[in-house]
Amino acid sequence: MTLQAFLQVLASGLLMGLLYALIAVGLSLIFGLMDVVNFAHGEFLMVAMYATFGLWLATSLDPVVLMPAVTALMFVLGALAYFGVVRFAMRARTNVGMVQIFATFGLAVLIQGLAQFFFSPDYRSIPKSWLGGKTLDIAGVFLPLPQVFGGLISLLAFAGLYLLMDRTDFGKALEATREDQGAVALVGIDRNRVFALGWGLGVALVGLAGVVLAIFYYIHPHVGGPFALIAYVVVALGGFGSVFGALAAGLIVGVIEALAATVLPPAMKSIAVYLLYLGVVFVRPSGLFGRL
Repeated sequence: MTLQAFLQVLASGLLMGLLYALIAVGLSLIFGLMDVVNFAHGEFLMVAMYATFGLWLATSLDPVVLMPAVTALMFVLGALAYFGVVRFAMRARTNVGMVQIFATFGLAVLIQGLAQFFFSPDYRSIPKSWLGGKTLDIAGVFLPLPQVFGGLISLLAFAGLYLLMDRTDFGKALEATREDQGAVALVGIDRNRVFALGWGLGVALVGLAGVVLAIFYYIHPHVGGPFALIAYVVVALGGFGSVFGALAAGLIVGVIEALAATVLPPAMKSIAVYLLYLGVVFVRPSGLFGRL
């Protein structure tokens, strides 16, 4: 492999890694806040892609312009998912973990079934956009503009998360609720409100990734599954509940996947990612940046 080819693979891996991190961070945020694994995470990604496609058809506006509207829509959908499903699952007296798993899994099945009913299993795409099909040439390394845009959005999202969690009252309430859900009620913090906002924020973040993916990826009811699987690996690799561990793990997964694709058939490129994950689990079950 030449140096230029290696740089091409590295750049592609880093860009996809940033997108994987953006998909995974909402999952990590929700788990860190509530100890709930959201099995409908991939379906929320799919909903964001369909929302982008639908708004594009209705308004003819570019997905880049539609991003704030889709993100706001996904925030509301996330908060409603908490109030309508997760809140009741958390009230279970026995087998709490299993109840929460089946509640979010059932939500995933419902969303996917509704998507197939209303939109059919047909593949759809946005054929024309400002960024679609365009590349950036840097010293012979070609970077697809949609992935570059997605990488920038991911970095901005993580920077915004840092400021939110470190500099705002909501961030402090979020962190306090993560540390001790019982104690926060004694100081007047509404736990349900924090949880609903946390779910809204987590789903809004995956909504950002959905808008980016809709620019260059096919849209269909099962599109979220493969990305959700990668997101679970990223979260576990970075450490459950570690928001910025998801960023580092996403970059690692993206680079490993890109390097594996150069020596393995494309359909088998994820094998190296799962082998890396298994190795980390055996050596450090809490993940690279998590705590047991």
